[in-house]
Amino acid sequence: MPLTPLFVGVDVGTTNLKVLAIDPNTMELVAHAARPVDTNVPKPGYAEQNAEDIWQLLVTCMGELTTEVSTAGRTIGAICFSTAMHSLLAVDESGIPLSSALIWSDNRASQEAAVLRKDDGDLYKTIGVPIHPMLPLCKLVWFGRHQPRLLKRAARWLSLKEYLWWKLTGRYEIDYAMATATGLFDSRKAAWHRPALKLAGISLEQVSTPVNTTHIVPYAALPGRAIVGLQPGTLLVIGASDGCLANLGAGAVQPGITTITIGTSGAVRRTSVRPIRDAQSRLFSYPLYKHETVMTAEQPDAEKAAHTGSDLSDWYVVGGPTNNGANVLEWVSEKLMKQDVPTVLANAATVPPGSDGLLFLPYLQGERAPLWDATARGSYHYLDWQHTQAHMVRAALEGVMFNLRQIELLLSRHTGPTRVIHANGGFAQSEFWVQMMADVFGVPVRLNASNESGAIGAVLLARLALSFGHGEPVSLGDLTRQIAFGHTFQPDPERHRVYMRSFKTFQALIEQT
Repeated sequence: MPLTPLFVGVDVGTTNLKVLAIDPNTMELVAHAARPVDTNVPKPGYAEQNAEDIWQLLVTCMGELTTEVSTAGRTIGAICFSTAMHSLLAVDESGIPLSSALIWSDNRASQEAAVLRKDDGDLYKTIGVPIHPMLPLCKLVWFGRHQPRLLKRAARWLSLKEYLWWKLTGRYEIDYAMATATGLFDSRKAAWHRPALKLAGISLEQVSTPVNTTHIVPYAALPGRAIVGLQPGTLLVIGASDGCLANLGAGAVQPGITTITIGTSGAVRRTSVRPIRDAQSRLFSYPLYKHETVMTAEQPDAEKAAHTGSDLSDWYVVGGPTNNGANVLEWVSEKLMKQDVPTVLANAATVPPGSDGLLFLPYLQGERAPLWDATARGSYHYLDWQHTQAHMVRAALEGVMFNLRQIELLLSRHTGPTRVIHANGGFAQSEFWVQMMADVFGVPVRLNASNESGAIGAVLLARLALSFGHGEPVSLGDLTRQIAFGHTFQPDPERHRVYMRSFKTFQALIEQT
């Protein structure tokens, strides 16, 4: 009996490009390959990547993966893509890049974002993402002010994902999640928002065709762009953004489950059947999947089936991102303490919860949620003679958690209280820090068994897309039942009470800034 074809999750992150081949029935990892992604910082506040270099990394990783899969006696049935949001590059009529890709952490458009945010009007209500320099909308306004010739010369403006998709398929298409991340898209109508395009100084002809996250294109090698070992007809599923698929891959699709990811930065997310709009424009809403009823003759049979016989609703990933996660630990380790991370964490554990009254505002790199203030800065408060270096470390780690708690409380007003947290990211390597999360939030924290939630989410979305073609669409809940978890950390009631007193003081400090 032939073995089940493997599904590949492609995860194009800010620092690494990873491809994972997974058995869709057992969710067992069969093969993988990865390469680091370089970021160029030509000036303070700038952050750029080379689109063609990333394409070559994908070609290299896929070549290694197909060899490993073949050696294991398996085949690849589908590939789905998870990519970082908010990148932007210009290309000419032939698809050749005219600029580097400005990534999410590029803040050169801070002034433009401040003006747009001040004059927001009803824009946030339509686009569903807070106005911030990370948005391609703001970056395009910057290009209009500083490089107007490039703005006019560019045949199209793309994300890195669109560039990779075009290299693979020859199509200029963008999934609904990534389109929403541009700040130029009305996700509720699944259409480009013309007033936003006008603000950006571009036309409909310069943006890609928006498609559902389950959109499928059979692979056919294009001249000069072949993936070694990838068979013609392999189904390419366009996928979604990294945040959406990380939420799916973390198994956080039921009410009351909140995902918190802490890598260099972090995010607090929930899955919702509707988009949310915060009165102060502080939360995002990205489509994970939209249930559509409109069919076109150009859609492949597998995708047409997605619009018939399914009881699925629209699904959105809603929440808020933070700039300040494990980068705060890196700062106290390398610049404050000048000690390695294990030693720093061990010292912090000697200090009682609440750090004897010492508080830290963790805004070392400005902040997105809940402040949305690129000029915010970090600071210690209530420092006195009794406080040691260990106090300063613990207060910094607590400050990260208090800021995440602010985002979670804001999100809960729209989506209901958190029952359990699914946690992932580099911070999960520290049991001390994970226990702190449980104690601060006052709910159990479950660790995902794998930190590859983005790639796992991509594989699960591919399963959803292909299930339509077999006439047996599955629910997102069904998809996530096989996700494995590690240890669950239970909150300590007394430590939670201590933290809530500190948290109230933290909130008061934020209101004063």
